[in-house]
Amino acid sequence: MSSEHMQIGEVAVRTELSLRTIRHYEETGLVIPSARSQGGFRLYTEADVARLMVIRRMKPLGFTLDEMRELLAATDRLDSDEELSTAEREELLAQIRAFEKAAQQRVEDLRTQLARAEEFAATLRQRLPQDATV
Repeated sequence: MSSEHMQIGEVAVRTELSLRTIRHYEETGLVIPSARSQGGFRLYTEADVARLMVIRRMKPLGFTLDEMRELLAATDRLDSDEELSTAEREELLAQIRAFEKAAQQRVEDLRTQLARAEEFAATLRQRLPQDATV
């Protein structure tokens, strides 16, 4: 991983998140800029961008900020260089498994919602005259 720092604008472009959203995630403690420039600008690393991408992927699945924080804490702990007991490692992996299972269920729920929405749109299309060019 590069130790090169990016300003918030570049991070916003890379993550497709607004500056306001990134600042909100900072205020809630989900992501903390790795450094600040001499001028006080937030500076981010590739690890910070990866963290924001996890958050961005969890949001549409309806995970709460607390759930995001819990998953990130578990992955941070697993990724740390600190020695973990077997029991602690298993507990962290169990937490991640639970999130994976919840994510899969939410994806299935979204597929169902999308299928229903497509059926509805098709029903409306069928009600329109075939030669309608409105």
